[in-house]
Amino acid sequence: MTALRWKPARAAPPLAASEVHVWVAVLDALPVGAYIGLLSPDEAARADRFHFARDRQRFVGARGLLRELLGCYVDVDPSALLFAYGPRGKPYLAADSRPDRVRFNVSHSGGLALLAFARERELGVDLELERPVPEAESIAERYFSPREGAELGRLPPAERPRAFFRCWTRKEAFIKATGDGLSRPLDAFDVTLAPREPARLLRVEGEPEEAARWWMEGLEPAEGFAGALAVEGRPARLACWKWDHSLERSHGPRRKGRQDDLQGRCEPRGAVLDLAR
Repeated sequence: MTALRWKPARAAPPLAASEVHVWVAVLDALPVGAYIGLLSPDEAARADRFHFARDRQRFVGARGLLRELLGCYVDVDPSALLFAYGPRGKPYLAADSRPDRVRFNVSHSGGLALLAFARERELGVDLELERPVPEAESIAERYFSPREGAELGRLPPAERPRAFFRCWTRKEAFIKATGDGLSRPLDAFDVTLAPREPARLLRVEGEPEEAARWWMEGLEPAEGFAGALAVEGRPARLACWKWDHSLERSHGPRRKGRQDDLQGRCEPRGAVLDLAR
């Protein structure tokens, strides 16, 4: 897994076609009151349907930050952005018809959010709080491919929990990037999961050329979290930032036992991985 430093920033820099930008944010530290006004009526209605206030605030924070960053990338008022959805629910900017239009993807878990952006290429991102999962073995048997299950079983028991989350996030990032969602069986493709093995898509059942079309990166945006990025084609640079300085203060309160995630321009320097070599 690449050792990247996530440097703080408060605005999005220009996004070149050869780059991928990834942001991490603490949802409980976002200005929810300011973000409410950015939401569309359907987003506001969706927020109101959350039973718990914290879930509502985190939804508003994630959606508001997505709008704020996208507004910077496409130079549009964040509140004026219109979202549409693909056949299986993947969101995209409805009114962006430019050939270099921005693609994006979002994931959140344990009070953190990951947001990824690129031009002219599809991408997906997934984030998981590493936590005890008593049914991990049965989940792996049901959803991992035979190769992944065998690889997981060969690891020392102490290494299996982290490997489980590495595998899960990489698989989720891939199906989010393709827009297939769970219509693509999770056991129909292989990803790497061993501790010192780079993140890679190894095989896609029935599509022998597909694995070479996608690039993967394992991400560790904060201690105790596993993340993954899947991108259509290898970018020249991957740049990573954390929104403001929030991660230096807190990861936000963690909700024990929750399993339902198993889903003015400045130019910050950020943490950049040069992939052109």
